[in-house]
Amino acid sequence: MQQILWTRMVIPDHISEIKLFLQNRNEASAPDAVIILGSGLGSFGKQLSGLRSIPYTDIPHFPNSTVAGHDGKLLFGEIDGKKIMAFSGRFHHYEGYPLARTVLPVQLAKAMNAEKLIISNAAGGINLHFRVGDLMVIDGIIRQNMILSDPSEETWNYELYPYADKARELAEKIGVVTQRGTYLYVKGPNYETKAEIRAFRKMGGDAVGMSTAPELMEAARLNVKAVAVSLITNAAAGVTDQKLDHAEVKEAAELKKDEFAKLVRVLIREL
Repeated sequence: MQQILWTRMVIPDHISEIKLFLQNRNEASAPDAVIILGSGLGSFGKQLSGLRSIPYTDIPHFPNSTVAGHDGKLLFGEIDGKKIMAFSGRFHHYEGYPLARTVLPVQLAKAMNAEKLIISNAAGGINLHFRVGDLMVIDGIIRQNMILSDPSEETWNYELYPYADKARELAEKIGVVTQRGTYLYVKGPNYETKAEIRAFRKMGGDAVGMSTAPELMEAARLNVKAVAVSLITNAAAGVTDQKLDHAEVKEAAELKKDEFAKLVRVLIREL
């Protein structure tokens, strides 16, 4: 019988099978940190010493990542003596996967007793004070009509970002400038219209993207310490006169890869 994703503290049975597969590969020891790498940010894997990788296609029950800028590999290694598991590529709802499948990385982090989860994404800037290349620590989400919870469950509190302040303190400590703001989730895969972006700004959104909100919600449900950072890789529709293009996402990520890596390293060490 298929498990209802949002029943409290339940992890689907296939997560245990994935963990067993990784144990057989000697890769299932409790990681100090699990990282989900967003579009164009897969180069962070080069920061790992003793790097090992397993293609998603080799892992049982893993969906395939089909989006440009997502390598589709599970990475293992160390940073500053900390054991790391990193998802180089994520699974999006717009690729045809149920929302319950897109949060597999969070469930696996829980099953492997990870100490912390660091989530990253590429996002479009809605806030008129943001610029391409800004790093935004997420302190709130707008889910719109994303229905995730079992109606029989009691209401879950999603205001769950106590680590946003700590993340910004650590960023300031190492000289990395960050913004903070609300991430607005859309299903995608198309970019938003100018009218939608105007509405999203009035709703309080600072950045818009097609991931992350389900992962943060699942982290809250499973009581996994999590922090999320958006790289503002483009101005959303109507903010500038430029046509939106996925190539600019990769370009912005390339320009900010060193600063992003510096921030993630301090979060791994001290969050």
